[in-house]
Amino acid sequence: MMIAAASSTLLQHVSSVSVANIVRPGFRSLSAASARNLSTAAAAAAASSSPRSLSAAQSDTRVLLGLSEPELQQLAVDLGQEGYRGKQLHHLIYKRKVKEVDDFSQLPKAFRNVLQEAGWKVGRSPIFRTVTAADGTIKLLIKLEDNRLIETVGIPVNDDKGLTRLTACVSSQVGCPLRCSFCATGKGGFSRNLQAHEIVEQVLAIEEIFKHRVTNVVFMGMGEPMLNLKAVLGAHRCLNKDVEIGQRMITISTVGVPNTIKKLASHKLQSTLAFSLHASNQKLRETIVPSAKSYPLDAIMQDCKDYFLQTSRRVSFEYALLAGVNDKTEHAVELAELLQNWGRNYHVNLIPFNPIEGSDYQRPTKKGVLNFASTLEARKVTVSIRQPRGMDASAACGQLRNQFQKSPLLTDSEISPPPETELAVAC
Repeated sequence: MMIAAASSTLLQHVSSVSVANIVRPGFRSLSAASARNLSTAAAAAAASSSPRSLSAAQSDTRVLLGLSEPELQQLAVDLGQEGYRGKQLHHLIYKRKVKEVDDFSQLPKAFRNVLQEAGWKVGRSPIFRTVTAADGTIKLLIKLEDNRLIETVGIPVNDDKGLTRLTACVSSQVGCPLRCSFCATGKGGFSRNLQAHEIVEQVLAIEEIFKHRVTNVVFMGMGEPMLNLKAVLGAHRCLNKDVEIGQRMITISTVGVPNTIKKLASHKLQSTLAFSLHASNQKLRETIVPSAKSYPLDAIMQDCKDYFLQTSRRVSFEYALLAGVNDKTEHAVELAELLQNWGRNYHVNLIPFNPIEGSDYQRPTKKGVLNFASTLEARKVTVSIRQPRGMDASAACGQLRNQFQKSPLLTDSEISPPPETELAVAC
Protein backbone atom coordinates (compact mmCIF):
# COMPACT_ATOMS: atom_id res chain seq x y z
CA MET A 1 0.00 0.00 0.00
CA MET A 2 1.02 3.57 -0.38
CA ILE A 3 2.02 7.90 1.79
CA ALA A 4 3.30 12.31 4.45
CA ALA A 5 5.44 15.58 5.52
CA ALA A 6 5.36 17.49 8.81
CA SER A 7 4.07 21.00 9.47
CA SER A 8 6.27 23.74 10.83
CA THR A 9 5.13 22.89 14.34
CA LEU A 10 6.97 19.60 13.99
CA LEU A 11 10.27 21.26 13.16
CA GLN A 12 12.33 20.56 16.26
CA HIS A 13 14.43 23.56 17.20
CA VAL A 14 17.79 23.01 18.80
CA SER A 15 17.44 22.92 22.57
CA SER A 16 19.96 23.96 25.17
CA VAL A 17 21.28 20.38 25.14
CA SER A 18 24.32 20.07 22.89
CA VAL A 19 23.44 18.37 19.61
CA ALA A 20 26.86 16.76 19.63
CA ASN A 21 25.76 14.78 22.66
CA ILE A 22 22.52 13.55 21.10
CA VAL A 23 22.29 9.81 20.56
CA ARG A 24 19.33 8.56 18.58
CA PRO A 25 16.67 7.87 21.21
CA GLY A 26 14.94 4.51 21.21
CA PHE A 27 11.21 4.31 20.80
CA ARG A 28 8.91 4.46 23.78
CA SER A 29 6.53 1.63 24.47
CA LEU A 30 2.83 2.33 24.15
CA SER A 31 1.03 2.86 27.41
CA ALA A 32 -0.67 -0.10 29.06
CA ALA A 33 -4.06 1.40 28.26
CA SER A 34 -3.19 1.68 24.59
CA ALA A 35 -1.81 -1.83 24.50
CA ARG A 36 -5.08 -3.22 25.85
CA ASN A 37 -6.88 -1.70 22.87
CA LEU A 38 -4.70 -3.58 20.41
CA SER A 39 -4.43 -7.21 19.48
CA THR A 40 -1.74 -9.29 21.15
CA ALA A 41 0.44 -8.88 18.07
CA ALA A 42 0.10 -5.10 18.09
CA ALA A 43 0.97 -4.97 21.78
CA ALA A 44 4.11 -6.94 20.96
CA ALA A 45 5.02 -4.30 18.38
CA ALA A 46 4.67 -1.60 21.01
CA ALA A 47 6.91 -3.53 23.37
CA SER A 48 9.50 -3.94 20.62
CA SER A 49 9.73 -0.16 20.40
CA SER A 50 11.67 -0.11 23.64
CA PRO A 51 15.35 0.82 23.37
CA ARG A 52 16.10 -2.66 24.75
CA SER A 53 14.74 -4.16 21.52
CA LEU A 54 17.43 -2.42 19.45
CA SER A 55 20.92 -3.85 19.18
CA ALA A 56 23.68 -2.25 21.20
CA ALA A 57 25.26 -1.02 17.98
CA GLN A 58 22.05 0.73 16.94
CA SER A 59 21.35 2.34 20.30
CA ASP A 60 24.89 3.80 20.41
CA THR A 61 24.89 5.10 16.83
CA ARG A 62 24.81 8.82 16.15
CA VAL A 63 23.15 9.41 12.79
CA LEU A 64 23.29 12.60 10.70
CA LEU A 65 20.46 11.62 8.34
CA GLY A 66 17.22 13.00 9.73
CA LEU A 67 18.76 16.07 11.37
CA SER A 68 17.53 19.46 10.18
CA GLU A 69 19.78 22.25 8.95
CA PRO A 70 19.61 24.16 12.28
CA GLU A 71 20.49 20.95 14.14
CA LEU A 72 23.43 20.29 11.84
CA GLN A 73 24.63 23.89 12.28
CA GLN A 74 24.48 23.46 16.05
CA LEU A 75 26.35 20.18 15.77
CA ALA A 76 29.12 21.89 13.81
CA VAL A 77 29.41 24.62 16.47
CA ASP A 78 29.45 22.02 19.26
CA LEU A 79 32.32 20.29 17.51
CA GLY A 80 34.34 23.51 17.30
CA GLN A 81 33.45 24.50 13.74
CA GLU A 82 31.80 27.54 12.20
CA GLY A 83 28.01 27.27 11.83
CA TYR A 84 28.18 27.34 8.05
CA ARG A 85 29.79 23.90 8.17
CA GLY A 86 26.38 22.63 9.25
CA LYS A 87 24.87 24.03 6.05
CA GLN A 88 27.52 22.18 4.11
CA LEU A 89 26.65 18.99 5.97
CA HIS A 90 22.99 19.49 5.06
CA HIS A 91 23.87 19.94 1.38
CA LEU A 92 26.10 16.86 1.34
CA ILE A 93 23.49 14.63 3.01
CA TYR A 94 20.28 15.74 1.29
CA LYS A 95 21.38 17.22 -2.06
CA ARG A 96 24.51 15.28 -3.01
CA LYS A 97 23.33 12.25 -1.00
CA VAL A 98 26.82 11.32 0.16
CA LYS A 99 26.73 8.09 2.16
CA GLU A 100 29.97 8.15 4.16
CA VAL A 101 31.60 10.82 6.32
CA ASP A 102 34.93 9.95 4.67
CA ASP A 103 33.47 11.17 1.38
CA PHE A 104 32.54 14.66 2.67
CA SER A 105 35.31 16.09 0.49
CA GLN A 106 34.02 19.65 0.84
CA LEU A 107 34.72 19.55 4.57
CA PRO A 108 38.17 19.87 6.17
CA LYS A 109 39.69 16.49 6.99
CA ALA A 110 40.04 17.59 10.60
CA PHE A 111 36.25 18.11 10.86
CA ARG A 112 35.60 14.72 9.24
CA ASN A 113 37.92 13.12 11.77
CA VAL A 114 36.14 14.84 14.66
CA LEU A 115 32.76 13.62 13.39
CA GLN A 116 34.00 10.04 13.14
CA GLU A 117 35.77 10.13 16.50
CA ALA A 118 32.52 11.35 18.09
CA GLY A 119 30.70 8.37 16.59
CA TRP A 120 28.71 10.17 13.91
CA LYS A 121 27.80 8.44 10.65
CA VAL A 122 25.52 9.38 7.76
CA GLY A 123 23.05 6.55 8.40
CA ARG A 124 22.67 5.10 4.89
CA SER A 125 22.29 1.33 4.46
CA PRO A 126 23.36 -0.88 1.52
CA ILE A 127 20.92 -2.22 -1.05
CA PHE A 128 20.81 -6.01 -0.67
CA ARG A 129 18.75 -6.84 -3.76
CA THR A 130 17.11 -5.03 -6.67
CA VAL A 131 14.18 -6.48 -8.63
CA THR A 132 12.92 -4.76 -11.77
CA ALA A 133 9.51 -5.26 -13.37
CA ALA A 134 8.78 -5.07 -17.07
CA ASP A 135 6.81 -1.84 -16.53
CA GLY A 136 9.74 -0.10 -14.81
CA THR A 137 8.64 -0.60 -11.20
CA ILE A 138 11.65 -1.40 -9.01
CA LYS A 139 11.55 -3.10 -5.63
CA LEU A 140 14.56 -2.83 -3.32
CA LEU A 141 15.61 -4.84 -0.31
CA ILE A 142 17.63 -2.63 2.02
CA LYS A 143 19.91 -4.30 4.56
CA LEU A 144 19.83 -2.47 7.90
CA GLU A 145 22.61 -2.21 10.45
CA ASP A 146 21.25 -5.17 12.44
CA ASN A 147 21.05 -7.31 9.25
CA ARG A 148 17.27 -6.99 8.99
CA LEU A 149 15.77 -6.50 5.53
CA ILE A 150 13.10 -4.00 4.54
CA GLU A 151 11.32 -3.41 1.25
CA THR A 152 10.82 -0.16 -0.58
CA VAL A 153 9.37 0.32 -4.06
CA GLY A 154 9.87 2.94 -6.74
CA ILE A 155 6.87 3.38 -9.05
CA PRO A 156 7.54 5.55 -12.11
CA VAL A 157 4.94 7.21 -14.32
CA ASN A 158 6.07 8.14 -17.81
CA ASP A 159 4.59 10.10 -20.69
CA ASP A 160 5.92 11.24 -24.05
CA LYS A 161 8.34 13.59 -22.28
CA GLY A 162 9.77 10.87 -20.04
CA LEU A 163 9.48 10.31 -16.29
CA THR A 164 6.88 12.69 -14.89
CA ARG A 165 6.18 11.21 -11.47
CA LEU A 166 8.14 8.91 -9.17
CA THR A 167 6.42 7.48 -6.11
CA ALA A 168 8.36 5.89 -3.25
CA CYS A 169 6.38 3.30 -1.29
CA VAL A 170 8.15 3.12 2.07
CA SER A 171 8.11 0.76 5.03
CA SER A 172 7.69 1.89 8.63
CA GLN A 173 8.45 -1.40 10.42
CA VAL A 174 10.49 -4.54 9.86
CA GLY A 175 7.57 -6.84 9.17
CA CYS A 176 4.14 -6.15 10.64
CA PRO A 177 2.40 -7.37 13.83
CA LEU A 178 -1.20 -6.91 12.64
CA ARG A 179 -1.25 -9.92 10.30
CA CYS A 180 -4.02 -8.96 7.89
CA SER A 181 -5.13 -12.20 6.27
CA PHE A 182 -4.32 -11.16 2.69
CA CYS A 183 -0.95 -9.51 3.37
CA ALA A 184 2.42 -11.16 2.69
CA THR A 185 4.22 -8.84 5.11
CA GLY A 186 2.23 -10.13 8.08
CA LYS A 187 3.03 -13.71 7.11
CA GLY A 188 6.73 -12.89 7.36
CA GLY A 189 6.55 -11.97 11.04
CA PHE A 190 7.47 -8.80 12.93
CA SER A 191 10.88 -7.73 14.20
CA ARG A 192 10.93 -4.06 15.21
CA ASN A 193 10.00 -0.48 14.42
CA LEU A 194 12.14 1.50 12.01
CA GLN A 195 13.93 4.62 13.15
CA ALA A 196 13.14 7.88 11.35
CA HIS A 197 16.36 7.91 9.33
CA GLU A 198 15.70 4.32 8.20
CA ILE A 199 12.46 5.55 6.65
CA VAL A 200 14.06 8.60 5.02
CA GLU A 201 16.89 6.57 3.52
CA GLN A 202 14.40 4.49 1.54
CA VAL A 203 13.39 7.58 -0.42
CA LEU A 204 17.03 8.51 -1.06
CA ALA A 205 17.72 4.95 -2.25
CA ILE A 206 14.86 5.17 -4.77
CA GLU A 207 16.21 8.51 -6.03
CA GLU A 208 19.65 6.95 -6.40
CA ILE A 209 18.36 3.96 -8.40
CA PHE A 210 16.15 6.03 -10.72
CA LYS A 211 18.50 9.03 -10.87
CA HIS A 212 15.39 11.17 -10.48
CA ARG A 213 13.73 13.08 -7.67
CA VAL A 214 10.95 11.33 -5.81
CA THR A 215 7.77 13.37 -6.24
CA ASN A 216 5.39 11.36 -4.04
CA VAL A 217 5.80 9.27 -0.89
CA VAL A 218 3.31 6.72 0.38
CA PHE A 219 3.67 4.97 3.75
CA MET A 220 2.18 1.77 2.37
CA GLY A 221 5.10 -0.61 2.55
CA MET A 222 5.89 -3.06 5.34
CA GLY A 223 4.41 -2.32 8.75
CA GLU A 224 1.68 -0.26 10.41
CA PRO A 225 2.75 3.42 10.47
CA MET A 226 0.48 4.27 13.42
CA LEU A 227 2.32 1.78 15.64
CA ASN A 228 5.50 3.77 14.96
CA LEU A 229 4.01 7.26 14.82
CA LYS A 230 6.89 9.11 16.47
CA ALA A 231 9.39 7.88 13.87
CA VAL A 232 6.89 8.33 11.02
CA LEU A 233 6.32 11.97 12.02
CA GLY A 234 10.08 12.51 12.29
CA ALA A 235 10.60 11.05 8.83
CA HIS A 236 7.66 13.12 7.54
CA ARG A 237 9.28 16.32 8.81
CA CYS A 238 12.60 15.42 7.21
CA LEU A 239 11.08 14.42 3.88
CA ASN A 240 9.15 17.68 3.75
CA LYS A 241 11.71 20.15 5.08
CA ASP A 242 15.05 18.59 4.11
CA VAL A 243 14.33 16.33 1.11
CA GLU A 244 11.79 18.97 0.01
CA ILE A 245 8.79 16.82 -0.88
CA GLY A 246 5.51 18.69 -0.45
CA GLN A 247 3.21 17.59 2.35
CA ARG A 248 0.35 17.14 -0.11
CA MET A 249 2.54 14.69 -2.03
CA ILE A 250 2.76 12.38 1.02
CA THR A 251 0.19 9.79 2.13
CA ILE A 252 0.10 7.96 5.46
CA SER A 253 -1.76 4.66 5.44
CA THR A 254 -3.20 2.74 8.38
CA VAL A 255 -5.25 -0.37 8.93
CA GLY A 256 -6.52 1.21 12.15
CA VAL A 257 -5.03 1.56 15.64
CA PRO A 258 -7.34 3.08 18.27
CA ASN A 259 -6.64 6.72 19.25
CA THR A 260 -3.81 7.24 16.75
CA ILE A 261 -5.79 9.03 14.03
CA LYS A 262 -6.65 11.66 16.65
CA LYS A 263 -2.96 12.05 17.45
CA LEU A 264 -2.10 12.39 13.78
CA ALA A 265 -4.88 14.92 13.23
CA SER A 266 -3.54 17.06 16.09
CA HIS A 267 -0.41 17.78 14.03
CA LYS A 268 -2.59 19.27 11.28
CA LEU A 269 -0.49 17.88 8.44
CA GLN A 270 -1.51 18.66 4.88
CA SER A 271 -0.97 15.03 3.91
CA THR A 272 -3.51 12.41 2.90
CA LEU A 273 -4.73 9.82 5.38
CA ALA A 274 -5.41 6.50 3.63
CA PHE A 275 -7.45 4.14 5.78
CA SER A 276 -7.28 0.44 4.87
CA LEU A 277 -10.94 -0.51 5.24
CA HIS A 278 -11.30 -3.66 3.09
CA ALA A 279 -14.85 -4.44 4.25
CA SER A 280 -18.29 -2.88 4.32
CA ASN A 281 -19.33 -4.11 7.77
CA GLN A 282 -17.72 -4.94 11.10
CA LYS A 283 -18.22 -8.72 11.00
CA LEU A 284 -16.63 -9.09 7.57
CA ARG A 285 -13.78 -6.76 8.48
CA GLU A 286 -12.87 -8.86 11.52
CA THR A 287 -12.38 -11.91 9.28
CA ILE A 288 -10.00 -9.98 6.99
CA VAL A 289 -8.25 -7.75 9.54
CA PRO A 290 -7.88 -9.54 12.92
CA SER A 291 -7.05 -6.30 14.78
CA ALA A 292 -10.45 -4.86 13.75
CA LYS A 293 -12.01 -6.42 16.86
CA SER A 294 -10.51 -3.60 18.93
CA TYR A 295 -11.64 -0.81 16.59
CA PRO A 296 -15.35 -0.82 15.60
CA LEU A 297 -16.38 0.76 12.30
CA ASP A 298 -18.37 3.53 13.98
CA ALA A 299 -15.29 4.60 15.93
CA ILE A 300 -13.20 4.47 12.75
CA MET A 301 -15.64 6.62 10.82
CA GLN A 302 -15.90 9.15 13.64
CA ASP A 303 -12.10 9.46 13.80
CA CYS A 304 -11.88 9.88 10.01
CA LYS A 305 -14.58 12.54 10.09
CA ASP A 306 -12.71 14.39 12.84
CA TYR A 307 -9.48 14.12 10.83
CA PHE A 308 -11.15 15.89 7.91
CA LEU A 309 -12.61 18.59 10.17
CA GLN A 310 -9.21 19.30 11.74
CA THR A 311 -7.08 19.16 8.60
CA SER A 312 -9.53 19.86 5.71
CA ARG A 313 -7.87 16.90 3.99
CA ARG A 314 -10.13 14.29 2.42
CA VAL A 315 -9.68 10.75 3.74
CA SER A 316 -9.05 7.99 1.23
CA PHE A 317 -10.38 4.51 1.99
CA GLU A 318 -8.31 1.64 0.63
CA TYR A 319 -10.39 -1.40 -0.29
CA ALA A 320 -8.62 -4.60 -1.39
CA LEU A 321 -11.04 -6.55 -3.55
CA LEU A 322 -10.95 -10.28 -2.72
CA ALA A 323 -12.86 -12.47 -5.18
CA GLY A 324 -16.00 -13.91 -3.60
CA VAL A 325 -15.23 -12.39 -0.19
CA ASN A 326 -15.87 -8.64 -0.25
CA ASP A 327 -16.40 -7.81 -3.93
CA LYS A 328 -20.12 -8.48 -4.40
CA THR A 329 -22.64 -5.83 -5.42
CA GLU A 330 -24.26 -5.94 -1.98
CA HIS A 331 -20.88 -5.11 -0.44
CA ALA A 332 -20.56 -2.05 -2.69
CA VAL A 333 -24.07 -0.90 -1.76
CA GLU A 334 -23.33 -1.39 1.93
CA LEU A 335 -20.03 0.47 1.63
CA ALA A 336 -21.72 3.43 -0.07
CA GLU A 337 -24.34 3.59 2.69
CA LEU A 338 -21.63 3.49 5.37
CA LEU A 339 -19.72 6.39 3.84
CA GLN A 340 -22.82 8.49 3.16
CA ASN A 341 -23.92 8.12 6.78
CA TRP A 342 -20.72 9.90 7.81
CA GLY A 343 -20.50 12.63 5.18
CA ARG A 344 -19.28 13.01 1.61
CA ASN A 345 -15.64 14.01 1.99
CA TYR A 346 -14.31 10.55 1.24
CA HIS A 347 -12.65 8.74 -1.63
CA VAL A 348 -12.50 4.97 -2.22
CA ASN A 349 -9.42 3.45 -3.81
CA LEU A 350 -10.18 -0.06 -5.07
CA ILE A 351 -7.20 -2.44 -5.09
CA PRO A 352 -7.65 -5.72 -6.97
CA PHE A 353 -5.86 -8.35 -4.86
CA ASN A 354 -2.32 -9.29 -5.88
CA PRO A 355 -2.08 -13.08 -5.37
CA ILE A 356 0.54 -14.18 -2.84
CA GLU A 357 2.03 -17.53 -2.01
CA GLY A 358 0.18 -19.41 0.73
CA SER A 359 -3.06 -17.43 0.41
CA ASP A 360 -6.44 -18.83 -0.60
CA TYR A 361 -7.64 -15.41 -1.76
CA GLN A 362 -8.07 -14.82 -5.46
CA ARG A 363 -7.91 -11.74 -7.66
CA PRO A 364 -11.37 -10.61 -8.86
CA THR A 365 -12.23 -10.42 -12.53
CA LYS A 366 -11.95 -7.13 -14.38
CA LYS A 367 -15.72 -7.19 -14.88
CA GLY A 368 -16.25 -7.63 -11.14
CA VAL A 369 -13.94 -4.72 -10.31
CA LEU A 370 -15.69 -2.41 -12.78
CA ASN A 371 -19.11 -3.45 -11.48
CA PHE A 372 -18.06 -2.68 -7.88
CA ALA A 373 -16.77 0.73 -8.96
CA SER A 374 -19.87 1.62 -10.96
CA THR A 375 -22.12 0.62 -8.04
CA LEU A 376 -20.27 3.10 -5.82
CA GLU A 377 -20.32 5.83 -8.47
CA ALA A 378 -24.06 5.40 -8.95
CA ARG A 379 -24.40 6.28 -5.27
CA LYS A 380 -22.26 9.43 -5.58
CA VAL A 381 -19.13 7.92 -4.04
CA THR A 382 -15.84 9.10 -5.57
CA VAL A 383 -13.87 6.04 -6.58
CA SER A 384 -10.65 5.09 -8.35
CA ILE A 385 -9.12 1.75 -9.29
CA ARG A 386 -5.46 1.24 -8.56
CA GLN A 387 -3.70 0.18 -11.71
CA PRO A 388 -1.68 -3.02 -11.29
CA ARG A 389 2.09 -2.56 -11.54
CA GLY A 390 4.52 -5.41 -12.13
CA MET A 391 1.85 -8.09 -12.28
CA ASP A 392 4.14 -10.23 -14.46
CA ALA A 393 5.55 -11.77 -11.26
CA SER A 394 4.25 -12.84 -7.86
CA ALA A 395 5.91 -10.32 -5.58
CA ALA A 396 3.29 -8.43 -3.60
CA CYS A 397 4.26 -6.30 -0.59
CA GLY A 398 6.38 -8.42 1.76
CA GLN A 399 6.98 -11.35 -0.58
CA LEU A 400 10.49 -10.43 -1.68
CA ARG A 401 11.61 -9.96 1.90
CA ASN A 402 10.01 -13.27 2.91
CA GLN A 403 12.09 -15.10 0.30
CA PHE A 404 15.24 -14.08 2.15
CA GLN A 405 14.36 -13.46 5.74
CA LYS A 406 12.08 -14.20 8.63
CA SER A 407 14.98 -13.62 11.04
CA PRO A 408 18.16 -11.51 10.83
CA LEU A 409 20.59 -12.30 8.04
CA LEU A 410 23.87 -13.99 8.82
CA THR A 411 26.93 -11.82 9.30
CA ASP A 412 28.69 -10.36 6.29
CA SER A 413 31.31 -13.10 6.43
CA GLU A 414 28.60 -15.76 6.26
CA ILE A 415 26.41 -14.38 3.47
CA SER A 416 26.93 -12.24 0.39
CA PRO A 417 24.20 -10.22 -1.37
CA PRO A 418 23.17 -11.79 -4.67
CA PRO A 419 23.69 -9.73 -7.85
CA GLU A 420 21.00 -7.45 -9.28
CA THR A 421 18.28 -9.42 -11.00
CA GLU A 422 15.82 -8.39 -13.67
CA LEU A 423 12.59 -9.98 -12.55
CA ALA A 424 9.06 -8.71 -12.42
CA VAL A 425 7.60 -7.36 -9.22
CA ALA A 426 4.19 -6.29 -7.99
CA CYS A 427 3.57 -3.74 -5.26
